[in-house]
Amino acid sequence: MSEKLDGVERLIGVMRRLRAPGGCPWDREQTLHSLKPCLLEETYELLEAMDGDDLALHVEELGDVLLQVVFQCAIREEEGRFTFDKVAAALADKLVRRHPHVFGETTVAGSGEVLRNWEAIKQTEKGKRPDRSALDGVPATLPALLKAQRMQAKASRVGFDWPDAAGAADKVAEEFGELRAAVEAGDKRASAEEAGDLFFSLVNYCRFLDVDAEEALEGTNKKFARRFREVERRVRETGKSLKDCTLRELDAVWNAVKAEERGTAPAEA
Repeated sequence: MSEKLDGVERLIGVMRRLRAPGGCPWDREQTLHSLKPCLLEETYELLEAMDGDDLALHVEELGDVLLQVVFQCAIREEEGRFTFDKVAAALADKLVRRHPHVFGETTVAGSGEVLRNWEAIKQTEKGKRPDRSALDGVPATLPALLKAQRMQAKASRVGFDWPDAAGAADKVAEEFGELRAAVEAGDKRASAEEAGDLFFSLVNYCRFLDVDAEEALEGTNKKFARRFREVERRVRETGKSLKDCTLRELDAVWNAVKAEERGTAPAEA
């Protein structure tokens, strides 16, 4: 295959060759169903690469996600359904249609108005159900925090939202009070429901603060894992295990690790 071909054209050609008779047995066996876990895994690997500064890795992981798109298009092309070019053309058409402030005469005051226009245009597009919900399009398989943030953002675009962050903050306090009341009443079912409401309201407050709740929690997960592993290491150096230590002792080591990360002196026990 010629190296002079356009990158995308060459990639599509490589995939067609892999799927053709005499190509790769593994690639020929794949179906849309079998590719689902591959797409999910590659997406998470890309998200991890996006958090770092390794540009070569970023390029590689973007390519792996693109491979999943090209793979699915190849399968559909074999079925006579559609091609990669049709997918790209449909996307370009949609971007132009939903950006009338760039490709048309519409004027907007800011990104908030852009998003509201985007939702309004979606509701009028050919083939959309008249009873289509503003929440349609949020994948059911998204992680819960991310799903909550996406649903809240979509509801906001059609005017269902607090006027400012203060209302969202008050809602967090209200839901926390309801959770405590359910816990004190010993009602496990109500406690679970109120805990969910608290998470949902906290995610909403984060949205007003322009904080991505999923990323914020994952950052805390990584921080906890880093500090906990260091606590384990330091305890092992003393010849003991965590189970041999009291909570007070472990807390002292934890505070020392945290203080060193922050460059401050640990608090007195």
